[in-house]
Amino acid sequence: MNPDVRVLGSHVAKLGESPVWSGRDSTLYWVDVDGCSIQALSWGSTEPVTWALPGRPSCIAMTEDDSSFIVGMGAGIIEYNRDSGEWVELAALESDPFVRMNDGRTDPAGRLWIGSMDERAVDDPDFPRGHLFRVERDGSAAAVVDSVGTSNGLAFAPDGSVMYWTDTSQQVVWAFDYDVDTGSAHNQRPLIDFSSMPGKPDGACIDAEGCYWVACVYGWSVVRITPAGKLDRRVELPVHKPSMPAFAGPNLETMVVTSISSGGRHPAEEGLVPAGSLIAFEPGTRGVPEPVCRVRV
Repeated sequence: MNPDVRVLGSHVAKLGESPVWSGRDSTLYWVDVDGCSIQALSWGSTEPVTWALPGRPSCIAMTEDDSSFIVGMGAGIIEYNRDSGEWVELAALESDPFVRMNDGRTDPAGRLWIGSMDERAVDDPDFPRGHLFRVERDGSAAAVVDSVGTSNGLAFAPDGSVMYWTDTSQQVVWAFDYDVDTGSAHNQRPLIDFSSMPGKPDGACIDAEGCYWVACVYGWSVVRITPAGKLDRRVELPVHKPSMPAFAGPNLETMVVTSISSGGRHPAEEGLVPAGSLIAFEPGTRGVPEPVCRVRV
């Protein structure tokens, strides 16, 4: 049975991404990439607070400081202070003007994993010039995967022993054995081939049972994949381009899903609710808390 799906908050994003729940202030944060903003919705409210940014943010991570975020923006990552509006560049990661940051995730040790996307790859598969980066807590960075079209789907198993990742243009979700102490991702293997699934794999999250939830962009749905790679469940959504799920709420029992409207290369078809809405439903399982990002320079 499909759960009751509702719109959460009033903001309609051009390109919604990277929902992150903060239990410290009972607030959901996410970005509007083409709206050049961070959105913040206090739980139970309908009107988000908006912080304008000097560029296109792709993802955010919470820090130990309540007033600052680590933000993927443009060709690298910045630290943004929401109280002052000031920001500082932490790492410049890409040099190709057609390649920008995309999906990111903090590992259990506080490192940031962040991938980029080659905006030419959306229409031309001959341009996979993006990367998947690991950014250490001292700000040093290394490209772990090269020749990436659109990096997405980063998530970690609840015990940190497995990392998940996908290149949306390749339509395979990969699993890696992960060493939290060293940040080593190895033994890459396919979790699931998405070629027969609805849409393409986009952003993702993990539930407390270790199952992988991934947004099916262009596919009007999110799906739940078991650690063994079995399709466990498909939840239909009233938006054409869902972009990333996350668990939110005081007990992490609500799933929220960002979506895309006019942003990106291919605007979304209209559904039962405005494209770009933030969608919410109760999936019947709980999430796990997000670790704070400890990247500094």
